[in-house]
Amino acid sequence: MGTKRRPITADERRARLAVRHRLAGAARATDVAEVAGSLVALHATDPASVFLAVGARLSGDEGPVRALEQALYEDRTLTRMHGMRHTIFVFPTDLTPAVHASTTRDVATRERAMLVRDLRKGSAYDEEWLAETERLLAEELAARGEATGAELGAAVPRLRAQYVHGVGTRQEGDQPLSSRLLRVLGMEGRIARGRPQGTWTSSRFRWTLTPERPDPSDADAHADLVRRWLAACGPATEADLKWWTGWKVTDVRKALAALGAEEVELAEGTGYVLPDDTAPVPEPEPWAALLPLLDPTAMGWQQRDWYIDPAYRPALYDRSGNIGPTVWWNGRVVGVWAQRPDGEIVHRLLADMGAEAGAAIAAEAERLAGWIGDVRVTPRFRSPLERELAAGR
Repeated sequence: MGTKRRPITADERRARLAVRHRLAGAARATDVAEVAGSLVALHATDPASVFLAVGARLSGDEGPVRALEQALYEDRTLTRMHGMRHTIFVFPTDLTPAVHASTTRDVATRERAMLVRDLRKGSAYDEEWLAETERLLAEELAARGEATGAELGAAVPRLRAQYVHGVGTRQEGDQPLSSRLLRVLGMEGRIARGRPQGTWTSSRFRWTLTPERPDPSDADAHADLVRRWLAACGPATEADLKWWTGWKVTDVRKALAALGAEEVELAEGTGYVLPDDTAPVPEPEPWAALLPLLDPTAMGWQQRDWYIDPAYRPALYDRSGNIGPTVWWNGRVVGVWAQRPDGEIVHRLLADMGAEAGAAIAAEAERLAGWIGDVRVTPRFRSPLERELAAGR
């Protein structure tokens, strides 16, 4: 007979989420490194989400802007790069070798092959010409420290070269080399996004060279990333992990086996936790949070019914499945928040949660408004209810 799996209820999963994702009051972090390490990866498709996600999890009212900018652009303890599912994330820098080896490297190889193929089809440029262009670009970045794409194009005229993209298709047309080459080099880990042009909400970044980093084996990299993810998000199903990483199911299973992950029983079926992480978790004190578009907690699992009522989904997601800004109460999504053009932070609950919840959520809205100040944040992907709120409807 096999060992009986311990059941872990949705209530206990929400208790784990509250503490491990730094959302309950007593679990909030004192610095940005604690938050980034606890969450493993911060969605950075919308740059503002990184700051809003960290700000929601810090104790105190100062906000995360100065500390995050120092970690990202001065100390380089955090790195913005492509990761799971071809998406831009901010990772702890010490995790980037595992992310690159397990996730980004294969995609970068395909992206470079497609770039070379398109150059051959749509121009007179070849791989030797491309390699020389990359050498000149690296020299320029080494001399400058960091530079925008436009600055690099002015200094290295080859970057302004055009090629015909989609030869023989309905999408055929001239394309510039610079943005695509910079993207490929970023995915290869040779360059990285640096300080933006403008405020912390800007998505126009400067580029900088990256230092050499360790190159772990595929197996070690997969296991390292899964270890950190289970510490943050376990228990979770194989389907959750496959969705979050974007890996093949065989890679997921090998990593779970290498870690000796323990099986537990969830409402969705078999779940996994790290070895010796099956002990019951006490219920934290009541807590509220206002989390941003694509927040790591809202996006942490593929199967979300244990924290999102399916009836709420039409109000929370855009047509592509991106979850917008959310209001949380005790481990569940209970509403939506938005910022209006005059800067006011407003929210709407999808059910009556009672006076205690109302007061706690209002306090979080006030705290958020305090550190955002005069900055205006418009989510890159907008859910239906967020649009209504922002427009004053």
